[in-house]
Amino acid sequence: MKTRFILIETSHAGNVGAAARAMKVMGFDELVLVKPRWANVLRKEETIQRASGANDVLDKARVVETLDEALDGVTHLCATAMTPRDFGPPTRSPREHFAQLTQAGAPEQSVAFLFGSERFGMKNEDVYRCHVALSIPTNPQFGSLNLGSAIQVVAYDWRVALGGFPVEDAVPPADKADAQQVAGMLGHWEQALSDIGFLDPAAPKKLMPRLNQLFNRADLSPEEIHILRGVAKAMIQTASAKR
Repeated sequence: MKTRFILIETSHAGNVGAAARAMKVMGFDELVLVKPRWANVLRKEETIQRASGANDVLDKARVVETLDEALDGVTHLCATAMTPRDFGPPTRSPREHFAQLTQAGAPEQSVAFLFGSERFGMKNEDVYRCHVALSIPTNPQFGSLNLGSAIQVVAYDWRVALGGFPVEDAVPPADKADAQQVAGMLGHWEQALSDIGFLDPAAPKKLMPRLNQLFNRADLSPEEIHILRGVAKAMIQTASAKR
């Protein structure tokens, strides 16, 4: 679904930059500003700094004078509340409404999220134009969200509803040692354990098979094999020096 974020009469330039950043990290790039306090808000230094590299979202953003201009082509409107209150349209949490919206299966829809000014929120007449009012669940004793934070929450929940992004491993998986490397390390350890008197070669019992199972479960990397062989080498040298 096409997605648009609409900020109405935004008064703080930094929040415009924060909005661009929140949108970009969730894969959205259509931002429209309705009558912001600063006509040049997209070029202000504070805006660019708070965008933290989401300059392409700012470059693409539009500034318009009326909400009607911002709604061209939009088929589904969501008013977003940073502070809970009684609304005219149905009120739902973002996650609840997004589940219903995506299950309905209407990819041709264009969805817009509307956010009011930092001081006064959305005007009643603007809220009444919307299909739903999204109320972010918050602490009842402290429920007022910063505009940038509210946009980030909505953008995240909407991205998850659309299928999300694949989670990449922070650290690439290490190479695994092959059976030959494990067998060579076990042979080294067998000699070391024998030299220090921990293993009796005449009656080894099940020590080495159990160590083999232990190391197999550990999924050792070649580097870890190298470390363990270093330990075995040190044990052999220590035992030899004591003779």
